[in-house]
Amino acid sequence: MKMQLTRQNLALLTLMLLVLMLGSCKSDKEQKTTENQIENSSENVVEKSKDPFFKLSLAQWSIHRMIREEGMDPFDFAAYAKDNGFTGLEYVSQLYNSAMEEYDSKDEAIKAITQRLKEESEAAGMENLIIMIDGEGDLSVNDEAARNLAVENHKRWVDAAAELGCHSIRINLFGSLDDKEWKANSIDGMSKLGAYAKTKGVNVLVENHGWQSSNAPLLMEVINAVGMDNCGTLPDFGNFCVKRKDGAKWGECEEEYPDIYQGVQLMMPAAKAVSAKSYDFDQDGNETTIDYARMLQVVKDAGYTGYIGVEYEGNNLSEQEGIEATRDLLISLGSKMN
Repeated sequence: MKMQLTRQNLALLTLMLLVLMLGSCKSDKEQKTTENQIENSSENVVEKSKDPFFKLSLAQWSIHRMIREEGMDPFDFAAYAKDNGFTGLEYVSQLYNSAMEEYDSKDEAIKAITQRLKEESEAAGMENLIIMIDGEGDLSVNDEAARNLAVENHKRWVDAAAELGCHSIRINLFGSLDDKEWKANSIDGMSKLGAYAKTKGVNVLVENHGWQSSNAPLLMEVINAVGMDNCGTLPDFGNFCVKRKDGAKWGECEEEYPDIYQGVQLMMPAAKAVSAKSYDFDQDGNETTIDYARMLQVVKDAGYTGYIGVEYEGNNLSEQEGIEATRDLLISLGSKMN
């Protein structure tokens, strides 16, 4: 009898151990499920807080009044951009005109300026992207000699871009106001400059910057006719004036390209950079003249993931305030589009 009870006790003990083991396994399984839920929840939080699909650069034109009117040193551009949350730099050649006066020749001046900019950008840990070229002659004029001289003048800046590690220069295509003449001249001027830039590993980009260059379909005819992989576009969210008063390059606009969103969309296949022009903002931080959400969607739909350059050009906010407003709007909208 005693032996039988012992066996029964052992059986009960074994049964109890099995129950405990099963319960332990269930707890482990439940714990793992809970851990997975927490992990998935964390991933969802990360997913919602992703960075924008682009990187941010600063166009130096955004601070042209600080430089020209407030005495800011243009060589402080790299440090300023870094302090304001940017990682890329887009230089403007004309903002160094005063510095060039210190040298005996323009070639000497550009080389010295390039070396200084390289030192400043390296010290700040910034990436040099583009030099925007102005005042070096018109690449779309009817006079071939004048056109060729403009090409030669731009070559110095191609060399500067290569030395700085920039991927591109931005050119203007001003010249004849006759569309047929302008197209032929632009193809010639851009092809000649593009051929030289290719030997230096530099792109030649056309921005919609007034007159025929702001007529997106006509501009793309030029780009496609040039047919060089280092010749492309720099779509700007603004700058769609196709006709100005009295035939002037700048000033009062008499006619705008009718659909700026379509214009940027047409330019995006050849885009190697993008410029986020801004003019003014409402109390909610939205740009008042351009639908930034719609424009960014056009850029994203084109598969673009490079730099977008902030270029504030308004008058109601200070340049500092305008830069901050544009930057913050881009980040806010871009982060939600992943």
